[in-house]
Amino acid sequence: MDNNQFDVIVLGGGPAGLTAGIYLGRSKAKTLILDTGMPGGQMILTYEIANYPGVESISGYQLASVMKKQAKNFGCVIKSNVKLSDLRLDGKQKKVTLENGDTFNAPAVILATGGRSRMLNVPGENKFKGRGISYCATCDGDFFQDKEIIVVGGGNSALEEAVALTKYASKVTILHEFDHFQAFEHAVEEAKANKKIDYIMEAHITEFFGNESLRGIKYKNLKTGKINQKAIDGVFIFVGYEANTKTLQNGIVKLNQWNEIVTDEDLKTNLEGVFAAGDCRAKRFRQITTAVSDGTIAALNALNFIQN
Repeated sequence: MDNNQFDVIVLGGGPAGLTAGIYLGRSKAKTLILDTGMPGGQMILTYEIANYPGVESISGYQLASVMKKQAKNFGCVIKSNVKLSDLRLDGKQKKVTLENGDTFNAPAVILATGGRSRMLNVPGENKFKGRGISYCATCDGDFFQDKEIIVVGGGNSALEEAVALTKYASKVTILHEFDHFQAFEHAVEEAKANKKIDYIMEAHITEFFGNESLRGIKYKNLKTGKINQKAIDGVFIFVGYEANTKTLQNGIVKLNQWNEIVTDEDLKTNLEGVFAAGDCRAKRFRQITTAVSDGTIAALNALNFIQN
């Protein structure tokens, strides 16, 4: 059997890609999962997951390891830390070429390249990811029960999540670089009506500091130029989201204005035999559970495609 010929190639090894691999492998489809990083995607950055059905508490790294093991046990070939040099998704046989020259073919491809929250890119941010810095209120809000936190941003997500976080935190301070918000009026009104929410306007964070976990921030007043310091238990950053679709921005796969992959309800793209799942596709909610759902649907439809 040709070692470079597969039934389905899955691009991305996050929860969507690994779930797709589990379903495909269990159905005896010859499956290749290619990941540009470490399998698990954004999930491995989460220190503790407490809202995954059937599991009381698990780290993102542990859950990713279990999913990877399941996919491998069902026969998936998984290649990590690869770099793509060429991607041909039109035609009956899709072709994926890596920088090392390896080429793989399959009649069906599932794009599960994931996405990432935009970062502030200031000192200390990488160090304290998952240790006081979060990009997901739904995932991590209850870990900050009765603590003081900061929400960074001024759009709908920032204000809506700030209100949601008041269910847990004793105080929420919204820090925003402008003197006004970009959110819809109803979101602004709801935030301003909440007595637990305070504001630091016309400022941006210049540094995160702490020891094993986050202990505080330094921020610059953009009107005066003064650098201030504030002790804080946690920071939630909502300054936008980016789908990992840079290699797809050649006009072949249909993307929306935010470079997210457009699919139908069966997770089919505009290209025959090409499906998309997880955070790289256009959708409202981005959770591990929604990625797992996407991976299941994409895999079952890919199986149907190759069988027919």
